[in-house]
Amino acid sequence: MSHKLRAVVFDVGHVLFDWHPRHLYARLIPDPAALEDFVTRVVTFDWHSQHDAGRPFAETSAELSALYPEHAGLIAQYGPRFSESIPGPIPGSHDIVAALDAAGVPLFALTNFSAEFWPPFRAPNAALFDRFCDILVSGEERLVKPDPAIFALAMRRFGLAPGEALFVDDRPENVAAGEDAGLIGHVFRDAPALRTDLVARGLLRDDPQPIS
Repeated sequence: MSHKLRAVVFDVGHVLFDWHPRHLYARLIPDPAALEDFVTRVVTFDWHSQHDAGRPFAETSAELSALYPEHAGLIAQYGPRFSESIPGPIPGSHDIVAALDAAGVPLFALTNFSAEFWPPFRAPNAALFDRFCDILVSGEERLVKPDPAIFALAMRRFGLAPGEALFVDDRPENVAAGEDAGLIGHVFRDAPALRTDLVARGLLRDDPQPIS
């Protein structure tokens, strides 16, 4: 039995908001070469991904500081100031969320995000996230994309049948895993391309005017 497309599931990082540790550490490390070294060798994406999987910052920072004691002070800033690594929205994405909400399209989010870092980030962005019916945060579930288990959980928790939701994520491997779970995939590149896809699929009208 086929189901009609009726909902959208959004990733958060690089789809709704820009994110990179460089944005935080550019405020703390004035030398460009030292900054680049720190964000590529010390606070790496592999290290950060442990938070998305549910590990507490107290543990990960202690381990990293033991490896790089000369950077312990900088490492300690990562958790309390994590929101400063998120400089702002992806252009146009929030207008799309608002337009979908205004059109009555159910909205959900599935994000790889630390359970500790999520509340201080969500609070000042409540106007956006309150539009969502539900948000599944990887760190709270100790499951991360593209693990099939997190997509199976999302389908159950969001009450979605196969074919009922478009899944928007910037990582092709996540989109592929979502498609395997019954979502319809969209590899996010920019908001105009997403809007075009949503219009083509009948979820938005062909109206170029943003809705705030």
